[in-house]
Amino acid sequence: MKNTTQFLLYSCLSATLWSCGSKESVHVAPLQAESTYSESYQPPVFVSDERKEKIQSIAPRLQQLIENHARERNIPGVAYGLVVDEELLISGSTGLINIEQNVPASTSAAFRIASMTKSFTAMAILKLMEEGRLSLSDPASRYIPEMASMRYLSKDAPAITIENLLTMTSGFPEDNPWGDRQLDEPDQYLQDLVSEGISFSNVPAYTYEYSNTGYAMLGKIVSQVSGMSYQEYIRQHIFVPLGMEHTYWEYDRVPAGQLVIGYRWEDESWKQEPMLHDGSYGAMGGLITSIEDFSKYVGFHLSAWPPRNDAENGPIRRSSVRAMQTPQFARLNANGTNFSGKPCPQLSGYGYGLRSTEFCNGLRQVGHGGALPGFGSNYQFFPEYGVGLMAFGNLTYTSPWPYAEIGELLFETLALQPRQLPVSAILAHRQAQLVEWIQQGGQELESEIFAENFFLDRSRENRRKDIEAMLEEAGTIREIGTMEPENQLRGSFPMEGDQETVEVFFTLSPESDPKIQQLVLSLLPSE
Repeated sequence: MKNTTQFLLYSCLSATLWSCGSKESVHVAPLQAESTYSESYQPPVFVSDERKEKIQSIAPRLQQLIENHARERNIPGVAYGLVVDEELLISGSTGLINIEQNVPASTSAAFRIASMTKSFTAMAILKLMEEGRLSLSDPASRYIPEMASMRYLSKDAPAITIENLLTMTSGFPEDNPWGDRQLDEPDQYLQDLVSEGISFSNVPAYTYEYSNTGYAMLGKIVSQVSGMSYQEYIRQHIFVPLGMEHTYWEYDRVPAGQLVIGYRWEDESWKQEPMLHDGSYGAMGGLITSIEDFSKYVGFHLSAWPPRNDAENGPIRRSSVRAMQTPQFARLNANGTNFSGKPCPQLSGYGYGLRSTEFCNGLRQVGHGGALPGFGSNYQFFPEYGVGLMAFGNLTYTSPWPYAEIGELLFETLALQPRQLPVSAILAHRQAQLVEWIQQGGQELESEIFAENFFLDRSRENRRKDIEAMLEEAGTIREIGTMEPENQLRGSFPMEGDQETVEVFFTLSPESDPKIQQLVLSLLPSE
């Protein structure tokens, strides 16, 4: 058992601007360089934006896929939507949300979305962080005192931080489906659970393991810091700014005819699952919402991309939204497949209430599933494409959509394209200078375009010798190809010759006047 007095003394000594005799803590919100930025920066853009036209063309096919899936899986009702940028472009439904009363599914029907709730709780934590009211590195015991006496697995275990709870690295065991049945427990239940001691499966900060209990604790922290229930804080600071007027915590507040009833498939028939009231575990999975309302939330996540100079446009900063989508403890799935089932390794990790997966072709998806007795839901969005998908169903632990088929339709059949990064002014300028130097030489250019390490790393004589030999093999240069930027200070371009093509790659230094620090030329066969 950890000594509580020693722990509190340690907390007081290590915390910045923390008063031992007070329940108040003062934090400095992370700085954002609002007054110092490049006015010449150009964010990625869609070169030829045909996304909406292409996606609208598959609306009938999408509806058919959803209907077939619901029928094959015995899902009573499904509602779905597809967002482009911040617009709900396509939406639809099939089946029933209340079998006994024969109520049809609709995009305004209120489904319980289970663990899709978690990112709202995470967003509330980040909102409080931006306000300077907590830090992600704070020990969680600062806000839940009962955690100070937790019995860790090892003597050298670090204290659980707020960020550990956010990223599922607290060391708590995976608690599905046990956690699903705790949804309506009162606040005292969670407090007693912690006081009596939680069993650990891992040392904190050691590895990822999914924990509903960790997110229930985050809800408690939101309540403690904000001075109001986490439900009310999220309503005021997230739902209201986003215009989510038909999103609820308590099912008995949903207007008649809109509440979706959950079912399980048993003995070849549908049987109602009892609805659980809201409670201390609601922060991990209690939200009830519609496709129409939830699409506004997805649109806000999409609006965080790309980084740009525009004014902020939502409950939290765009940089904080992007942080939510950034994976921690990423793991390789070497046996992963793409949407069409072909081998495609993936790198996947959990951020703040969201899971991020990058496919072998660079496609990145962010989202979360949700499952409770009576419900199954999912949403995925693709930041670089400005596209988001969501679907809600009312059958226990059952995916509401044929996700792989929909993904194949969007990214392989329609071949949607991501934003492209424009060539920065300095990169274009150095490219023009570099082409001149490659073709003509001239030492007068060198001090202007090359960083101090350039000729120290390899002599001018050797560099020129190799370049001239390569140009001779390439033949007469007929065309200088388009620069393909990797970022603001690195890129490549082709110099097409009669016989072969010279591929030119260079990267610039971090100086205020960036210069070429690395140059790589290679020969490619001409097409």
